[in-house]
Amino acid sequence: MDIINYLNDHLDLTILAAIVIAFVLSLIPKIDYPIEKLTNFFMIISVIALISLTLLVSYDVIARKLFHGGSIALQELEWHLFDIVFLFAIAYTLSKDKHVRVDIFYDKFPFKLKKTINLITILFFVIPLSVLIIVEAIPFVQMSYAQHESSGDPGGLCCRWIIKSAMIWAFAVVYLQSIAELRKIYYQLKHHKGE
Repeated sequence: MDIINYLNDHLDLTILAAIVIAFVLSLIPKIDYPIEKLTNFFMIISVIALISLTLLVSYDVIARKLFHGGSIALQELEWHLFDIVFLFAIAYTLSKDKHVRVDIFYDKFPFKLKKTINLITILFFVIPLSVLIIVEAIPFVQMSYAQHESSGDPGGLCCRWIIKSAMIWAFAVVYLQSIAELRKIYYQLKHHKGE
C-alpha cells in the first residue's frame, strides 16, 4: 500500500521511470516474442468475451421481447463483457499497428518519419497513459474490494472489483506491448534500406 501511495505522490517520476525501463527492456533481444504471445492470449480472451456477449445479448433480447422477462444481472454482465472486449483488445490493436490516427497524412509520410512518429507516440503518450491508468486504478480496485462493492440495483452482480481490475490487467499488457513495439521500431529502423 505504501508503494502505491508513493507512486501516486510521485507520478511524474513514476512515468519517467516507466519510460526508461521500457526503453531499456526494449533493447533485450527477442523480448517482443513473449510479449506478443501474452497480447495474443488477451486477444483470445477478448474474442471469447465478444462471442459470449453476442450470445448473451441475443438471449436477453429474446427473453425480453418474447417472454417479457429479463435480468438485471444479465444486463450488467453484458456491460462487463463489453469492458473486457474493449480493454483486452487495445494491446492487440497496438501490436498490429491498427490504432486510430490521421491516416490521410500518416500514409504519405516516408518510412523513417512514420517510425519516428510511432516511437515518440509510444514513449510520450502510450507508456505514460498506461502507467497513469495502472497507478490510479490500483487504489480504485482496492477500495472496491475492501468495501465489497456490488451493484446498486436489486438482483445485480456482486464483486465489482473483478471487472475494475480488468483496467489494470489491460494497461499492463499495453505497457508490455509498448516495449515490444519499441523493439520492433528499433529493428525496423536498423534494417531498413532506402528512403
